Amino acid sequence: MAAQVSFPVESARGSGTVSVEYERMGDGEPLLLLHGIGHHWQAWQPVLEILAAERDVIAVDLPGFGRSPALPDGFAYDLSTVVSVLGALCEALDIDRPHVAGNSLGGLLALELGRKRLVRSVTALSPAGFWTESERRYAFGTLLAMRQGAESMPLPLIEWLSRSPAGRAALTSTIYARPGRRSPEAVVAETLALRDATGFRHTLAAGRAVLFTHDVPGLPVTVAWGTRDRLLLRRQGVRAKRAVPAARLVRLPGCGHVPMNDDPALVARVLLDGSR
Repeated sequence: MAAQVSFPVESARGSGTVSVEYERMGDGEPLLLLHGIGHHWQAWQPVLEILAAERDVIAVDLPGFGRSPALPDGFAYDLSTVVSVLGALCEALDIDRPHVAGNSLGGLLALELGRKRLVRSVTALSPAGFWTESERRYAFGTLLAMRQGAESMPLPLIEWLSRSPAGRAALTSTIYARPGRRSPEAVVAETLALRDATGFRHTLAAGRAVLFTHDVPGLPVTVAWGTRDRLLLRRQGVRAKRAVPAARLVRLPGCGHVPMNDDPALVARVLLDGSR
């Protein structure tokens, strides 16, 4: 069952108390899971039980997403602030330098956590920040269109669409290569998570200036990209490899932008291998 923890955080604009919702299960070395923009920790549900057989898995709702409240007034949703929040979260949960895996926005955060030596390994699935300016504009425009679509639909329509494979594809095919595999309940929940995310626009605005060009030396790093990623095109994986030369670059055949749903066994194996 999901729980919530509150803890103090210092930022460039002052101090405050942050609350984060999380799901924790399993035994072994700690593995922190970070979702993408507009999503929630349940994005990892297809792989949680597999991972929990070998890891102490902590899947979190990032601040302003899922059931985690927005950041305190005056806190920015930029990379340095959210990474500081995640570092404070680990302290609050008594987790010492976990392995970390992230998808999209979560992948970018995972790489930054690695660069700051706050984790012991990094696995990034289609991480943000390796785009050209035109690719960034395309991705952000697509995300805004998804958000506006979710905001415009009443709940009965979302529920009706979720009942059929075609409707689930209409709602989620931008991020999944196999949207029909998602359950109706999961599709409704993630559409509402996108619609109601208080941190969405702040995070998107902060992301306009992001370009990850740093190396992450001294840590095992895996970068994996779905061959059917329609949001962050897979050629961005080559740029990620150039930025982090020692990273292992993995191809995820047939997977979309959120690959955990498209091939849970493959993604779980990549995450476990990356956190050996």
